[in-house]
Amino acid sequence: MQAATDTATRRGTGRRPAWLAGLLPVVVLAVAIGVFVALDAPGLDRIGVPEEELTVERAVLNPGEFELHVRNDGADPVEVRQVIVNDGYASFTQSEEKIGRLGGAEIDVEYPWIEGQAYEIALLTATGATIDHAIDAAVETPDADLGFYGLMALIGLYVGVIPVAIGMLWLPWVRGVDARWMRFLLAFTVGLLAFLGIDALLEGTELAGTGPESLGGAALVWLGAAGAYLALTAVDGWLSGRRERLSEVERDGDGGDPGASPAAGLGYRAAFLVALGIGLHNLGEGLAIGSAYAIGSLALGAALVVGFALHNTTEGLAIVAPVARRGSASVRRLALLGLLAGAPAVLGAWIGASAFNPSLAALMFGIGAGAIAQVIVQIAPAVKDEAGRLLHPLAAGGLLTGLVVMYATGLLVSV
Repeated sequence: MQAATDTATRRGTGRRPAWLAGLLPVVVLAVAIGVFVALDAPGLDRIGVPEEELTVERAVLNPGEFELHVRNDGADPVEVRQVIVNDGYASFTQSEEKIGRLGGAEIDVEYPWIEGQAYEIALLTATGATIDHAIDAAVETPDADLGFYGLMALIGLYVGVIPVAIGMLWLPWVRGVDARWMRFLLAFTVGLLAFLGIDALLEGTELAGTGPESLGGAALVWLGAAGAYLALTAVDGWLSGRRERLSEVERDGDGGDPGASPAAGLGYRAAFLVALGIGLHNLGEGLAIGSAYAIGSLALGAALVVGFALHNTTEGLAIVAPVARRGSASVRRLALLGLLAGAPAVLGAWIGASAFNPSLAALMFGIGAGAIAQVIVQIAPAVKDEAGRLLHPLAAGGLLTGLVVMYATGLLVSV
């Protein structure tokens, strides 16, 4: 007995914490890397000339000046020695003489540009490499004053908040639809969301191609999609657990028959996820609109507003479909859902017009796509018919209708 006690005592006093064993490899790796860097990578001398790469992330046009925001996209430091505009050398100043890896700098080029004309700008580096940037039609970048943000807010309301709110007016009509056609509407919602998700991935990948590859490129889109999907899955799990704890109260207060339609089991939780997914997508749309306005390529006219109104009104229907069988709907809840879906267009327009970054925009589009994918997973089970089939005739028709409607209305929108 005494021997067992002594053994236990020795184990308790001599045992190291488990986390210390896990930390040991990290410490050894850090020391090894520190020694390698301190000795200047012994035995690995450079072969060949440095490879200099720059990416022009944003061009701001001020009177008599091009303001270029650049980022080092390569492994070696970059020094800009000359700037050429339309085959002629131009005077310039820069915030950093040598731009390190992933570093950014501002290059101000003095040039009496003329509104509406096209310009080719070439940055000549110390090794003789050239980085080209084209300005298709020169126009002065608007100042970010109160009037500017007011205009961006107005555009966001026109293309985001108002169309979604109009679409939510379909709620009384949706409540009168029987269970079979309710499955059609839910399938229509899935088709609509699928189109938005695919559109977000395509736009994000295209934008990623214009940004620095060293920041991830197209991988940013998929990283954002995966992160948003997992985050929303966690949020949905938390909401489901909370709903289970309050299930009795929910059933007593909902009114109506829970088995009346496949949408009855969805409710505000699903509507919240739909609105969130649509809102993240509209944030990406706002980024595109704001950046287009900043470079003067956005046609601010009735055609654009009408196009976005038709395109985004169906998003309101997608939000109210899950709550159609929940009895009396709270106006406050519906208003919050509409704002969640539409208001991000305002925020996106502000960001896009004042501080657009292609890598950030690509990430945001990816986040929107991932959120939409998670919402589709939540809604899809409610589309099944009595036989448990997911792709029954009405569901297939709803999916196809949603895809076609979004494609057709998307033809009216050009940014």
